[in-house]
Amino acid sequence: MNWTAIWVTFQLASLTAMALLIIGLPIAYWLTFSRWRWKFLVESVVALPLVLPPTVLGFYILVAIGPHSPVGRFYSDLVGHPLPFTFEGLLLASILYSLPFAVQPFAAAFEQVDRRLIEASWTLGVSKIATFFKLIVPLSMAGLVTGAVLSFAHTLGEFGVVLMVGGNIEGETRTVSIDIYDEVQALNYAGAAKTALLLVVVSYGVLLLVYAMNRKVWAVWPQR
Repeated sequence: MNWTAIWVTFQLASLTAMALLIIGLPIAYWLTFSRWRWKFLVESVVALPLVLPPTVLGFYILVAIGPHSPVGRFYSDLVGHPLPFTFEGLLLASILYSLPFAVQPFAAAFEQVDRRLIEASWTLGVSKIATFFKLIVPLSMAGLVTGAVLSFAHTLGEFGVVLMVGGNIEGETRTVSIDIYDEVQALNYAGAAKTALLLVVVSYGVLLLVYAMNRKVWAVWPQR
């Protein structure tokens, strides 16, 4: 079992989930509460990774961050090396690829918050930022955890985007999904089976957490 690839994968998934908490919350808030009539255009862009083939998305990300693009040239001038085929480039691609898996649960949770409570908070003079963190976030916690967990789990199984943007560099961009593919190509089915089983167990645990949060299964336990 390639523990280096496992470490890279879990590091990538954790950083992606944390980044999407920071990026996804304001996007979801704007999509939920904005009255702009054309906001469906933004919603479509956010949801685009759900329908685009991973290789297509990976290709366009690779072009966008390549050495001939403004973003790629700026990053290369700043840090001294290009962005593609690095962990940082892979992280950026993972954030874009998993964006709808975070934003959509966040927005769905915000939709469930009673607008009268929000308006009452504003009426009492509480600022919108304070209302967001003291009222909306606590009432939406199950959806926020769901979005973070789903983006984490989605990153664990990435293949096409990872291969296009990060390549297969041991200790840098080689993830578990690529390692499993390489083991199968080498006819090492025993090694592939062990790593695949680990992903199955982790993915099942993630789903258990999501369903537990949404159904509040712990509420059936007696209070002590």
